[in-house]
Amino acid sequence: MENHEPFLREAIALSKSAVENGDEPFGSVLVKDGAVILRAENSVFTGHDMTNHAEMNLVKMAAKQYDTAFLGGCTLYTSTEPCAMCSGAIYWSGIGRMVFACSEVRLGEIAGIGLNVPSRAVLETGARVVAVVGPTDLREEAAEVHQAFWPKHLGKI
Repeated sequence: MENHEPFLREAIALSKSAVENGDEPFGSVLVKDGAVILRAENSVFTGHDMTNHAEMNLVKMAAKQYDTAFLGGCTLYTSTEPCAMCSGAIYWSGIGRMVFACSEVRLGEIAGIGLNVPSRAVLETGARVVAVVGPTDLREEAAEVHQAFWPKHLGKI
C-alpha cells in the first residue's frame, strides 16, 4: 500500500502557509514517481482572484510545464477535497490521480460555505478516469487548519 502521508502533510503545511500569507487554508502538491515536482497554495486574497484555489494554481503551473501524457502519471495531493471548479481543472489537465485529506463535507461543517459537491461526483462524469483517494487518515489534521481559520474569518468568534 502506498504511503500518501508525507505528501498530504506537505499539502497541509502549505495550507498553513497560505493562511500566514493572508489567504485561505488550502495547499496542494504534484507528485511524479515519488517526488514532489510542484507546490501551490491558495492565493484568492493576495492574487485578487477568487479562482486562485490551491489546486487551480497547481494545475495552471503544471499545464505550462508538462503535457497531458506526463500529467497522466502524476498524483495531485491536496489538503482538502477539491471543489467542483478544481475537480474540473484536474480532469482537463490530464492528471491521473488525486488524493485529499479533509472532505468537502467536513469543510462545509466547519465553514458553512462551499458548493458541497464531492469531487468524485464531478470526476465520474468524465470520459477519462481520474482515480480519487480520500478522505484519508489525516482528515482531522487537515480539518484543524480550517477550524482555526474559518470561524475567525467569517466573524463567528
